[in-house]
Amino acid sequence: MCREVRKQCQCGRQQVQFHLRDNVMIPEVISRLFCPECPGDTGFVESTMITDNGWIIEYDMELARALGVRKLQLDADEITPAVIFDGGYACWLETYPGEREEIREEKCRIMELLKVDQKKYLEAIHSWNIDRVARLKADGWRRARLS
Repeated sequence: MCREVRKQCQCGRQQVQFHLRDNVMIPEVISRLFCPECPGDTGFVESTMITDNGWIIEYDMELARALGVRKLQLDADEITPAVIFDGGYACWLETYPGEREEIREEKCRIMELLKVDQKKYLEAIHSWNIDRVARLKADGWRRARLS
């Protein structure tokens, strides 16, 4: 069973869904979220934060370490923001915030081809996901680069 959490960024413009893999972490492990539009009054702290293409997630590392030691049997010093995010223990529900909406829009455009030219539709749908993942990697999305 996995838990899903919604967090609002510090400026209040964005709300993002997070995934908490295997219920290892709890929602409170995500201290703060900064979207690319949030004011830059907080410096990046590598020991508590992870950055992903302009977004910053700040973790409560004391809580995360306590949970990781107890539930994952890891040493406290092994539990870093990268381990938390990249391991899926507290990361985006999607590959990046807003992915579902973008996929829906892209698929709608491709579906329009079906009405006009079935061959072009088949070509487009075949290459769509491969091209999309390549674009996400090039754009610098962390989860796309790790896949």
